[in-house]
Amino acid sequence: MSAEFAGTMILILFGVGVVAQVTTTPDGSNGQYDSIAWAWGIGVMLGVYVAGRTSGAHLNPAVTLAFALYEGFPWRKVASFVLAQVLGAFVAALIVRVVYADFIRSVDPNLTETQGIFSTSPGDPVSIPTAFLDQVVGTAILIFVIFSLVHPRNKGPLANMAPFMIGVLVVGIGMAWGANAGYAINPARDFGPRLASFITGYDTAWVTSDGTPYWWLPIVAPLLGAVVGGGLFKLLIDRYIPAEDAPQEIGRV
Repeated sequence: MSAEFAGTMILILFGVGVVAQVTTTPDGSNGQYDSIAWAWGIGVMLGVYVAGRTSGAHLNPAVTLAFALYEGFPWRKVASFVLAQVLGAFVAALIVRVVYADFIRSVDPNLTETQGIFSTSPGDPVSIPTAFLDQVVGTAILIFVIFSLVHPRNKGPLANMAPFMIGVLVVGIGMAWGANAGYAINPARDFGPRLASFITGYDTAWVTSDGTPYWWLPIVAPLLGAVVGGGLFKLLIDRYIPAEDAPQEIGRV
């Protein structure tokens, strides 16, 4: 639990921190969308390096659920992992909230315009069903590729490179799937900071700009996406990976 807490905290310190930096300097002098995508990926990579040896570095309830469903992760540990992940995200968001308080007040004195520093929401033209589908698809991609990278028979990157590649994966998801709903793809990443923002003055933390309850979507949709992504990996890849001692046919398609 301590490793999941620490790894998720590192992830959120970089991720929410970069959004705070970009949001509070709207002239672009301290970064734009690309820096957000890269810093989230770096945060994931470093969080996995922090926790990987101790806990496996899930850092995400959707990842924990997928490993429990498909890879034999003990169900008795799921609740404690999820709790540690949410607490890590919550504490990290509080740190960002305090450190960036002056900047936030300078651009949003009433705390009505900067909720996006802490949690996700749909873009202006995006409906709730579209945002839900977006989060299912984004999380399915995340889980499918993570399973591909860490599967012992799939000849993925060596152990010390897997965190780097997972970080690159998150950068790619951010660059390709960030417009509709902010690519939460992680219930802890969204709920922990959302709660932190609420208790520090953001009265509209749980709803969209038009008042529609939204807090539930970045929890439910990523969990469903984890089921879909893990299931597709089992269906399309896992059952066809040769055993370790099976002869390999060079050039076979």
